[in-house]
This record gives sequence, C-alpha cells and structure tokens, in this order.
Amino acid sequence: MLKKIIQLFIIVAGGTLGFLYFPNLAALAGFEEPSWLIPYFGLVFGAIILFLLTFWLVDYVVDFLKIIEERLVKAPVGDLLFGSLGLIVGLVTAFLVNIYLQGFGIALVSEILPIFVTLILGYLGFQVGFKRRNEFIGLLSKTRNKEKDPNEKAVDGDGSIRPKILDTSVIIDGRIADICDTHFLEGSIIIPHFVLEELQHIADSSDVLKRNRGRRGLDILNRLQKEVPVDVQIYEGDFEEIHEVDSKLVKLTKLLDGVLVTNDFNLNKVSEFQNVTVLNINDLANAVKPVVLPGEEMNVHVIKAGKEDKQGVAYLDDGTMIVVEDGKGFIGDALDVIVTSVLQTSAGRMIFAKPKAMEKAQ
Repeated sequence: MLKKIIQLFIIVAGGTLGFLYFPNLAALAGFEEPSWLIPYFGLVFGAIILFLLTFWLVDYVVDFLKIIEERLVKAPVGDLLFGSLGLIVGLVTAFLVNIYLQGFGIALVSEILPIFVTLILGYLGFQVGFKRRNEFIGLLSKTRNKEKDPNEKAVDGDGSIRPKILDTSVIIDGRIADICDTHFLEGSIIIPHFVLEELQHIADSSDVLKRNRGRRGLDILNRLQKEVPVDVQIYEGDFEEIHEVDSKLVKLTKLLDGVLVTNDFNLNKVSEFQNVTVLNINDLANAVKPVVLPGEEMNVHVIKAGKEDKQGVAYLDDGTMIVVEDGKGFIGDALDVIVTSVLQTSAGRMIFAKPKAMEKAQ
C-alpha cells in the first residue's frame, strides 16, 4: 500500500512540474503554438517520465521510510515529545526571522537565505529538545513539587510515590525482589537502560563469578517484571557526556526527583553528599535484625575459632556474628551464652557473649 501511495505521489508531482515548467522549456525551444495545449502536454509528459522513474526510485524511498518508521517506533515517547517540541520552536523562530528577511528585497536574502534559516533553526531546535530532554523533565518535576505542601510526600505525575531507581549492585544482590514482594517499597521501580547494559556486560564476562552474578541480576529483573506486584519501567534515556554508571544514576535520580536504591557504600555516600535520597538495602537489613540487649541468654552453635586466643565464633540465622569468650573449646557444639555487649559497625552488628556456665561459676 505504501509503495502505491508513493508512486501516485511521484506521478502527481511529475505532472505538476510538467504543467508549470514545460511551457517555459517549449518557449525556449520555439514551440509556442498552440499555447493552450503546451501545459497539458507538459503535464502528461512529466507524469510519464516520473512514472517510469518510480520503477527504480520507489523501492529506495520505501526502504528509507521503513528505516525511519522503525527508529521512531523504538524511540522513547519522551524523546519524541521533546524533540518535536524543540522542532516546533525552531520552525516558529525561523518563520519570524524569515519575515524580517523578506523585507530586504534582495533575491539571495529574501528567497534563498530563508530556506537555510528554516533548515538550520529546525535542526537546532530538534537537537536541543532531544538532547536536553532530561533537564526539561527535571525542571518540570521540581516546579510541580514546589507547588505542593512541603509536609506531603513527593509524588510523581500519576499520583504515586516517588519512583525508585535501582542500581546494578542492588539488582545483583537479589533481596530487592523480596522487599518489593512484601509491599515495603511503594511507587514505580525504574530500571535505567545503561544499568541493563552493565548487567549484560557482566553476564557476558569471561570470569565465571562475574558471569554468574550478571545472570543472577537478569533473573532478578525478570522476576520483578513477571512475578512481583510492582510497576517496573525501563528508562531508555542516557547521559552520553557521563561515562561512569554511578554518576549517571545520581543525575537520573535528581532529574526524576526519585529515590536511589542501592547497597553500594560509596555510591550511598556520594549520593547523600549531592542531596540525593538513598535507600540502602544493607541499612534496612541491619535495622530489622532482632534487638539483643546485654544480659540476654541465647543458644548458639560455635562453628570456628575467633581472631583472639580462646575466642569462638557463632552466627545467628540473620548472619549476625557472635564472638564467644572462651568459646574455642566448644567448636562444633551448641552452647548457652549470655550477651555481654553489642557493637554496631558499618558492616553490621557484632555480639559479644560468654558461656552461661562461666557466668554461673563466677
């Protein structure tokens, strides 16, 4: 169907060109009588000439249009929207400039120059709108948030809670799927396309450990999209001027007025320094661990020796390490202990205890 439409358009264009310009060619050649037939002869002649050309030209035109169509269909809606708005602004500006240029009365300025002005300003408008789309989105988000009650939660355009942007480490970690499954995270989950590319690169690594981690991350994404009741969206945009993925994540979180979800300690600190809201999965895990107070009793299984002499090491079900004083002799045994102190570190909690039998002996 498209091929036939293009052929019809070319034939009509050929007939129109022949009708308008063939009389001038005939006058130059000395054929002026009968003058009323010449335009119609030119119409038929031009239509036939371009019709013959369609057999060679139309396939190239159709292929070109299909390539453009595929790229437009794959392009994100935001890119098309802001690119089109930029194009419109550029064309309107060109129209206003051309009105001024028409007043010169010089053929080069009033007839030829407006064509170049229209092309250049239209192109520049599209490029500015397309390449600065993220800044425009961020500006709109900030403007919208300023109009709200500062005591209210920040929400995005559809009334949901601020979007959560996931980084590579938290996807590979895997706990984010269980957290979302329990409805502790509200709002949309944003997966940037450059994070997907990094995951794919890790999954294709020659190193077995990295390859397994990357494939685990891809499996977690599939679970989030198909099994977990959350709204998962892919952000197709990129920041070509920025090379580091962490820096891209920070900028994207700012532009979308979202929340960055990670378990990367360094990314957490950098984000906080730049006033970006961060949810750290490790901090959440530490926060929900059972509270243990000095003097409490518990039964543990000593599995190895500690760093200091006579120390034994045990672990709770949540991974919390328990250092048992004089517990080296009980390796492999279950032991009743009494908590003496609790130490909170950046890596988690450490519980110090001593055998209950020793306490009774004292």
